[in-house]
Amino acid sequence: MYRALSGFAVAIGLLVLTGCAGTNFVRPDAETFKNGQASYAQVVVRMGKPWREGAALKNEKSIKSATYAYASTGGNPLRQGVTPARAASFHFYNDTLVGHEFVSSWAEDHTDFDENKVKDIVKGKTTRAQVAQLLGKPAGAYIHPMIKAETGDAVVYAYSETSGSAFNLKFYRKVLVVSFDTAGTVSDVDFSSSGSK
Repeated sequence: MYRALSGFAVAIGLLVLTGCAGTNFVRPDAETFKNGQASYAQVVVRMGKPWREGAALKNEKSIKSATYAYASTGGNPLRQGVTPARAASFHFYNDTLVGHEFVSSWAEDHTDFDENKVKDIVKGKTTRAQVAQLLGKPAGAYIHPMIKAETGDAVVYAYSETSGSAFNLKFYRKVLVVSFDTAGTVSDVDFSSSGSK
């Protein structure tokens, strides 16, 4: 699965343990940072110093990541009992943006999506417009090497939440990556979920 998102639940869990942590930020507009065009420096100028940086191997390429995160026990969560948190990650190959995603459990900008509709996405048939109609606004976008195909691109739907107390934290995460060929038809569907609500 996409390791870029696997650290979100852990990162948000760490923030939750501190009660209120990270630097608050507004979800970046999808047009602000374009895959294949934006640089690491451009993202940092706009977003500020990352909360966390990392590196990983993706499809045999070395990817650098910058993550921004914020959580507050006094915020307005999507669901009762959840500590509202948001995180944005940007992924770079050779200093060029190749992927980004935003995940939030705040009521005002949450990224929850209906995973029951994933079955309606059919490889080789469903179009980009139909995916958007089914699931709404994506949480992010990827290009190679964040996806296997060297042509085409992908949209990301992701949601993560943390609930419970410091001694009994519960994590839940779900991620859907839908890849498209150059004609805008679905070429791959990758869904995973872990934890419990």
